[in-house]
Amino acid sequence: MMDNMLQIPAETIIKGTVDTTTPFSFVGDEAFGLSENILTPYGGKILSEKKKIFNYRLSRARRYIECSFGILANKWRIRHRPLNVDIEFAIDIVKACCLILCNFVRKRDGYQFEDAITMPDLQNFDRDSMSRGNQRALTIRDNLANYFVSKEEELTW
Repeated sequence: MMDNMLQIPAETIIKGTVDTTTPFSFVGDEAFGLSENILTPYGGKILSEKKKIFNYRLSRARRYIECSFGILANKWRIRHRPLNVDIEFAIDIVKACCLILCNFVRKRDGYQFEDAITMPDLQNFDRDSMSRGNQRALTIRDNLANYFVSKEEELTW
C-alpha cells in the first residue's frame, strides 16, 4: 500500500457533500498508524462529541467487516488455516467468497442501485496524484468526522 501497488480507486466526492473529495480507505483500529488510506480512531479518553461519533462509527464499520470474514471462515472453512496456494489463486478465492456473500445479501435484502459503489477505470488510476502525509491523513479523518456529525439524523447511533 505504501508503494501504491494496490490500485486503490481515485478519490471521490461523498454523496451528500458538495466539494470535499475523500480517498478510499481501509478501516483500522488503534494498532494501525493513521495514513491517507488507513482510517484509525481518534486517540485519548477525553474526546469531543464529534470525535466520539467518528470513533463509534469507525468501530461499527470494523465490526461489520470482521463479522463478514467470520461468516466466510465458518461457512466455507476457508480462513481456518493458511491458504497453501499461489498468491494469485488466494486472491481469487477471497474475491469469490466475497462475491458469494455479496450475492447472498443482495438476494436476501434486495438490490438498491443507489447503494452500489461505482469504481473508476483502474487502468487509468493516477498513483502520482495521491500524496501521503500526516497532515493530509488528519484532514481526511476530520472531514469524515464532520460528515458523520452533519448526518446525525441519517446515521444514527
